[in-house]
Amino acid sequence: GQLWVMRIHALVAALLLIAAASIAEAILVQQFGVPRGLVMLPLLPLLLYMVFISPARRYRAWGYKMADAELQVRRGVWTEVHTIVPLDRVQHIDISQGPIDRTFGVCRLVLHTAGTMHSLVVLPGLARETAERMRDEIRARIGREPE
Repeated sequence: GQLWVMRIHALVAALLLIAAASIAEAILVQQFGVPRGLVMLPLLPLLLYMVFISPARRYRAWGYKMADAELQVRRGVWTEVHTIVPLDRVQHIDISQGPIDRTFGVCRLVLHTAGTMHSLVVLPGLARETAERMRDEIRARIGREPE
C-alpha cells in the first residue's frame, strides 16, 4: 500500500514538473526559437527516476522499531538518518490519513515531541490497526509515573 502511495505522490509532482517544463519550453520556442524538446527531453530521465525508482528506494530505506522506552526510526537513501524518540518526550499523537492513503489502506502515525530539533516524527504507511495499537501503547507508556 505505502509504496503505491509514494508512487502516486511522485506522479503528481512529476505531472506538475511536466506542466511547468511545457510552459517554459513553449515560451523558449516562441520567444527565442529554441528547438522543441530542449527542455522536455532532458527532463524525462528525471521524471522516470522520480516515479519508478525513487519511491521504491525510499520505501526500502525506511523502518522503525519500538523499544521499551523509545521509538527508533531509520530513513534516507543518500543520507541515512536514525532518529531515537524517547517516549517520555511525546506530547501529542495523531493518526493521519489522506484520500490516497485511505484508498490503499494505510495511514501515518504522527508524534509531537517536547523541545527537540525533530519535534515532529512521522511513521507513514501503517495499517490503521497498527497505528491505533502503537498510539495506545505510547499513550499508556507516557501516562505512567516514572519509577
